[in-house]
Amino acid sequence: MKRRNAVFPANRRALYEAHGYSAAIASSGLLFVSGHVGSRSDGSPEPDFAEQVRLAFSNLETTLVAAGCSFDDIVDVMTFHTDPENQIETVMAAKSRIFSKPPYPNWTAVGVNWLAGFDFEIKVIAQTPDW
Repeated sequence: MKRRNAVFPANRRALYEAHGYSAAIASSGLLFVSGHVGSRSDGSPEPDFAEQVRLAFSNLETTLVAAGCSFDDIVDVMTFHTDPENQIETVMAAKSRIFSKPPYPNWTAVGVNWLAGFDFEIKVIAQTPDW
C-alpha cells in the first residue's frame, strides 16, 4: 500500500494542525484536497461574498501549488453553497475565469445550511506529479 503524503500551503500548516486535518493528501497519483473557504490570513471569513469566492479559489491554488499542481490538474470539483439560488451567478463567473476552456473538470454543487461562518467552500481532486 502506498503512503499518504500530507500537503500544506505555505504559512497555514498550524491552522490545519490545530484542527486535526491536512490541507491535502497526495496518494497514488492523485491529490485529495480538503474543502477550502474564503478565509482571510487569520482564518476569519471574508464578509463580501464575491471576495469570499475569490479567496477560496486563491487558498485552493496555494495548496495546489504546494503539491506541484495547478488548476489544470483538477479532475473533480465539489462546491458547497449556503444560498445556491442567489450565489450561483457569482460562483459561475469565478468558475469561468479559472476553467476557461475544455476539457472542464467534473463539478458537483451542493446546497448546505452551515459552513462555520462561510458561505462557499470548494474541494477538489487533482492529478499529481510523481511522488
